Amino acid sequence: MKSKGKNDLSKKFLTDSGIEINRVYPKKDIQEEEPGKFPFTRGVQSDMYRGKLWTMRQYAGFSTAEESNNRYHFLLKSGTTGLSVAFDLPTQIGYDSDHVFSEGEVGKSGVAIDSLQDIEILFKGIKLSEITTSMTINSTASILLCMYIALAKKQGADLHQLSGTIQNDLLKEYAARGTYIYPPKASMRIITDIFEYCAIHVPKWNTISISGYHIREAGSTAVQELA
Repeated sequence: MKSKGKNDLSKKFLTDSGIEINRVYPKKDIQEEEPGKFPFTRGVQSDMYRGKLWTMRQYAGFSTAEESNNRYHFLLKSGTTGLSVAFDLPTQIGYDSDHVFSEGEVGKSGVAIDSLQDIEILFKGIKLSEITTSMTINSTASILLCMYIALAKKQGADLHQLSGTIQNDLLKEYAARGTYIYPPKASMRIITDIFEYCAIHVPKWNTISISGYHIREAGSTAVQELA
Protein backbone atom coordinates (compact mmCIF):
# COMPACT_ATOMS: atom_id res chain seq x y z
CA MET A 1 0.00 0.00 0.00
CA LYS A 2 1.44 3.35 -1.04
CA SER A 3 1.74 6.00 1.59
CA LYS A 4 -0.05 9.30 1.20
CA GLY A 5 3.27 11.14 1.31
CA LYS A 6 4.69 9.11 -1.55
CA ASN A 7 1.61 9.78 -3.68
CA ASP A 8 1.99 13.49 -3.01
CA LEU A 9 5.63 13.39 -4.11
CA SER A 10 4.70 11.74 -7.39
CA LYS A 11 2.44 14.62 -8.40
CA LYS A 12 3.34 17.54 -10.56
CA PHE A 13 3.06 20.89 -8.88
CA LEU A 14 1.51 23.61 -11.02
CA THR A 15 0.83 27.30 -10.52
CA ASP A 16 -2.68 28.68 -11.00
CA SER A 17 -1.66 29.42 -14.58
CA GLY A 18 -0.65 25.81 -15.25
CA ILE A 19 3.11 26.36 -15.11
CA GLU A 20 5.00 23.40 -13.66
CA ILE A 21 7.18 24.14 -10.64
CA ASN A 22 10.42 22.21 -10.34
CA ARG A 23 11.06 20.44 -7.05
CA VAL A 24 14.60 21.78 -6.86
CA TYR A 25 16.28 24.73 -8.53
CA PRO A 26 20.07 24.20 -8.62
CA LYS A 27 22.63 26.97 -8.97
CA LYS A 28 22.69 26.59 -12.74
CA ASP A 29 19.07 27.77 -12.83
CA ILE A 30 19.89 30.98 -10.99
CA GLN A 31 21.52 33.77 -12.96
CA GLU A 32 24.37 35.57 -11.29
CA GLU A 33 22.74 38.95 -10.70
CA GLU A 34 23.84 41.78 -8.48
CA PRO A 35 21.69 44.36 -6.69
CA GLY A 36 21.81 47.77 -8.30
CA LYS A 37 22.64 46.33 -11.72
CA PHE A 38 20.57 45.38 -14.75
CA PRO A 39 18.04 43.71 -14.84
CA PHE A 40 17.51 44.94 -11.25
CA THR A 41 15.69 41.81 -10.06
CA ARG A 42 17.60 42.14 -6.79
CA GLY A 43 16.68 45.79 -6.39
CA VAL A 44 17.72 49.14 -7.78
CA GLN A 45 20.01 50.00 -4.84
CA SER A 46 23.47 48.43 -4.73
CA ASP A 47 23.31 48.18 -0.94
CA MET A 48 19.62 47.20 -1.04
CA TYR A 49 17.44 48.24 1.92
CA ARG A 50 20.42 49.31 4.02
CA GLY A 51 20.95 52.28 1.73
CA LYS A 52 17.32 53.16 1.08
CA LEU A 53 14.24 51.64 2.64
CA TRP A 54 11.00 51.24 0.73
CA THR A 55 8.86 54.37 0.79
CA MET A 56 6.07 53.72 3.27
CA ARG A 57 2.70 55.00 2.06
CA GLN A 58 -0.89 54.60 3.17
CA TYR A 59 -3.43 54.79 0.35
CA ALA A 60 -5.71 57.57 1.57
CA GLY A 61 -8.20 60.15 0.40
CA PHE A 62 -11.83 60.80 1.25
CA SER A 63 -14.48 63.50 1.43
CA THR A 64 -13.08 66.99 0.83
CA ALA A 65 -9.55 68.16 0.12
CA GLU A 66 -9.46 69.68 3.62
CA GLU A 67 -10.44 66.40 5.29
CA SER A 68 -7.84 64.48 3.30
CA ASN A 69 -5.18 67.09 4.09
CA ASN A 70 -5.78 66.51 7.79
CA ARG A 71 -5.35 62.78 7.22
CA TYR A 72 -2.10 63.27 5.29
CA HIS A 73 -0.62 65.36 8.09
CA PHE A 74 -1.64 62.66 10.57
CA LEU A 75 -0.02 59.94 8.45
CA LEU A 76 3.22 61.88 7.99
CA LYS A 77 3.43 62.54 11.73
CA SER A 78 2.80 58.83 12.32
CA GLY A 79 5.81 57.73 10.29
CA THR A 80 4.82 57.39 6.65
CA THR A 81 7.52 58.63 4.29
CA GLY A 82 5.36 59.33 1.24
CA LEU A 83 1.77 59.99 0.23
CA SER A 84 -0.64 57.91 -1.84
CA VAL A 85 -3.74 59.74 -3.03
CA ALA A 86 -7.11 58.06 -3.55
CA PHE A 87 -9.54 59.98 -5.77
CA ASP A 88 -13.32 59.65 -5.90
CA LEU A 89 -15.02 58.26 -9.02
CA PRO A 90 -16.15 61.63 -10.44
CA THR A 91 -12.54 62.84 -10.32
CA GLN A 92 -11.36 59.61 -11.94
CA ILE A 93 -13.66 60.02 -14.94
CA GLY A 94 -13.54 63.80 -15.29
CA TYR A 95 -16.80 65.00 -13.75
CA ASP A 96 -17.04 68.03 -11.47
CA SER A 97 -18.53 67.41 -8.06
CA ASP A 98 -21.66 69.42 -8.94
CA HIS A 99 -22.38 67.44 -12.12
CA VAL A 100 -25.61 65.45 -12.07
CA PHE A 101 -23.68 62.22 -12.82
CA SER A 102 -21.58 62.77 -9.69
CA GLU A 103 -24.53 62.63 -7.32
CA GLY A 104 -23.96 60.15 -4.51
CA GLU A 105 -20.30 59.54 -5.41
CA VAL A 106 -18.55 62.76 -4.36
CA GLY A 107 -15.81 62.02 -1.83
CA LYS A 108 -17.05 58.46 -1.45
CA SER A 109 -14.16 56.28 -2.63
CA GLY A 110 -11.53 58.99 -2.48
CA VAL A 111 -11.04 62.73 -2.33
CA ALA A 112 -12.96 65.04 -4.66
CA ILE A 113 -10.70 67.28 -6.76
CA ASP A 114 -12.24 69.80 -9.15
CA SER A 115 -9.64 72.55 -9.42
CA LEU A 116 -6.13 73.74 -8.67
CA GLN A 117 -7.51 75.31 -5.51
CA ASP A 118 -8.55 71.84 -4.32
CA ILE A 119 -5.00 70.58 -4.91
CA GLU A 120 -3.61 73.53 -2.96
CA ILE A 121 -5.89 72.66 -0.04
CA LEU A 122 -5.09 68.95 -0.34
CA PHE A 123 -1.36 69.58 0.13
CA LYS A 124 -1.56 72.61 2.41
CA GLY A 125 1.44 72.68 4.74
CA ILE A 126 3.21 69.93 2.78
CA LYS A 127 6.31 70.72 0.70
CA LEU A 128 6.10 68.66 -2.47
CA SER A 129 9.86 68.92 -2.91
CA GLU A 130 10.40 67.01 0.34
CA ILE A 131 8.12 64.01 -0.28
CA THR A 132 7.07 61.72 -3.10
CA THR A 133 3.41 61.37 -3.98
CA SER A 134 1.74 58.43 -5.69
CA MET A 135 -1.53 59.29 -7.43
CA THR A 136 -3.74 56.37 -8.39
CA ILE A 137 -5.35 58.06 -11.36
CA ASN A 138 -5.66 57.03 -15.00
CA SER A 139 -8.07 58.70 -17.41
CA THR A 140 -7.55 62.13 -15.84
CA ALA A 141 -3.91 61.53 -14.89
CA SER A 142 -2.61 64.26 -17.20
CA ILE A 143 -4.94 66.83 -15.61
CA LEU A 144 -4.11 65.90 -12.01
CA LEU A 145 -0.39 65.86 -12.83
CA CYS A 146 -0.68 69.36 -14.33
CA MET A 147 -2.31 70.58 -11.12
CA TYR A 148 0.39 68.92 -9.01
CA ILE A 149 3.18 70.49 -11.08
CA ALA A 150 1.47 73.89 -10.93
CA LEU A 151 1.38 73.69 -7.13
CA ALA A 152 5.02 72.58 -7.02
CA LYS A 153 5.95 75.64 -9.10
CA LYS A 154 4.00 77.91 -6.71
CA GLN A 155 5.96 76.37 -3.84
CA GLY A 156 9.22 77.11 -5.64
CA ALA A 157 10.16 73.46 -6.16
CA ASP A 158 12.81 72.42 -8.69
CA LEU A 159 10.81 70.34 -11.17
CA HIS A 160 13.92 68.41 -12.16
CA GLN A 161 14.02 67.08 -8.59
CA LEU A 162 10.26 66.59 -8.13
CA SER A 163 9.46 62.91 -7.66
CA GLY A 164 6.31 60.83 -7.54
CA THR A 165 4.12 58.49 -9.56
CA ILE A 166 0.91 58.54 -11.55
CA GLN A 167 -0.72 55.26 -12.50
CA ASN A 168 -1.55 56.46 -16.05
CA ASP A 169 -2.50 52.91 -17.10
CA LEU A 170 -5.41 53.79 -19.35
CA LEU A 171 -5.54 50.48 -21.22
CA LYS A 172 -6.27 48.70 -17.94
CA GLU A 173 -9.47 50.73 -17.72
CA TYR A 174 -10.67 49.12 -20.94
CA ALA A 175 -9.53 45.61 -20.08
CA ALA A 176 -10.77 45.41 -16.52
CA ARG A 177 -12.02 48.41 -14.59
CA GLY A 178 -14.18 50.47 -16.92
CA THR A 179 -13.41 54.04 -15.81
CA TYR A 180 -12.22 55.19 -19.22
CA ILE A 181 -13.06 58.44 -21.02
CA TYR A 182 -11.28 58.57 -24.36
CA PRO A 183 -10.98 56.01 -27.20
CA PRO A 184 -8.02 53.61 -26.90
CA LYS A 185 -5.89 55.29 -29.59
CA ALA A 186 -6.33 58.73 -28.02
CA SER A 187 -5.60 57.24 -24.60
CA MET A 188 -2.30 55.82 -25.84
CA ARG A 189 -1.40 59.25 -27.24
CA ILE A 190 -2.05 60.86 -23.84
CA ILE A 191 0.05 58.23 -22.07
CA THR A 192 3.03 58.76 -24.34
CA ASP A 193 2.66 62.55 -24.34
CA ILE A 194 3.07 62.39 -20.56
CA PHE A 195 6.19 60.25 -21.04
CA GLU A 196 7.69 62.85 -23.35
CA TYR A 197 6.82 65.88 -21.22
CA CYS A 198 8.13 64.41 -17.99
CA ALA A 199 11.32 63.08 -19.60
CA ILE A 200 12.18 66.68 -20.46
CA HIS A 201 10.69 68.71 -17.62
CA VAL A 202 10.12 66.36 -14.64
CA PRO A 203 12.70 63.59 -15.21
CA LYS A 204 12.42 62.00 -11.76
CA TRP A 205 8.67 61.48 -12.10
CA ASN A 206 7.43 57.91 -12.61
CA THR A 207 5.07 58.35 -15.54
CA ILE A 208 3.28 55.00 -15.44
CA SER A 209 2.52 52.29 -12.92
CA ILE A 210 1.11 49.20 -14.63
CA SER A 211 -1.72 47.79 -12.52
CA GLY A 212 -1.99 44.05 -13.03
CA TYR A 213 -4.19 43.67 -9.97
CA HIS A 214 -7.40 44.68 -11.75
CA ILE A 215 -6.59 42.47 -14.73
CA ARG A 216 -6.12 39.45 -12.47
CA GLU A 217 -9.29 40.19 -10.49
CA ALA A 218 -11.19 40.33 -13.78
CA GLY A 219 -10.23 36.69 -14.43
CA SER A 220 -6.85 36.64 -16.16
CA THR A 221 -4.04 34.19 -15.52
CA ALA A 222 -0.74 35.36 -14.05
CA VAL A 223 0.83 35.25 -17.53
CA GLN A 224 -1.97 37.38 -19.00
CA GLU A 225 -1.63 39.78 -16.08
CA LEU A 226 2.08 40.25 -16.83
CA ALA A 227 1.43 40.59 -20.56
